[in-house]
Amino acid sequence: MPFGGGGALHAGALIREVGLARALVPRFPGVTSALGCVIADMRHDRVQTLNAMLNTLDPAALRAAMDAAEALLSPLLDRAGVAFTGREVEHALDMNYAGQTHTVTVRLNLATDGGGTLGREAVLAAFEAAYGARFGRRMPGVPVRVLNLRSTVVGRRPRIDLAAMAPGPQASLAAAARGSRRVWFGGWVEATVHDRLALPVGAVIPGPAVLEQPDATIVIDPGLAGRVDRFGNLILEAQE
Repeated sequence: MPFGGGGALHAGALIREVGLARALVPRFPGVTSALGCVIADMRHDRVQTLNAMLNTLDPAALRAAMDAAEALLSPLLDRAGVAFTGREVEHALDMNYAGQTHTVTVRLNLATDGGGTLGREAVLAAFEAAYGARFGRRMPGVPVRVLNLRSTVVGRRPRIDLAAMAPGPQASLAAAARGSRRVWFGGWVEATVHDRLALPVGAVIPGPAVLEQPDATIVIDPGLAGRVDRFGNLILEAQE
């Protein structure tokens, strides 16, 4: 998926060099990253080092650390000034068996209201389940260490239907036509030129062609064709 103002200039070359079946050019390649920032859920994370053996871990202190992390992170969502459809708080522990280097992240399943204190037995059971799922075995009797507490708050944004950015009923091949010009593809060839945003859903533009829009330029190499899908994306693939 090429993006950015110049990414789609090279999509055809990548298709040939890598042997890709097709490429998807977003409706607005030059602002795809910015669009993602606008519609993505907002998330803040905090990691606190505990470095304690599980058999000495104070459940009440762990609960207090979790509450303190949430108290630090939640105001960050408040200050963003964004309307959320909901919020979620998640906590997890980085854990391993004593003497190991790598850790397993163990999600802590709390009550629906986020309250309650987790006992050592519950934490151990969650660790053994996560460790077994990852490595296919457990190490009963080996002491367990708790390295870090990971806390996350997520503000859920409203879902956006990307089909809203698709071309409207006024779009047509005739409205999109911008004549032709010579383009170098190892030799000069005459390429058609189109206003990409004016192409209707279902339009197929054979290469060589150049599609122009304010935030990007798209090149359809000879032997390829561009097809507009129902979201307004352009699918580049070999001509049949």
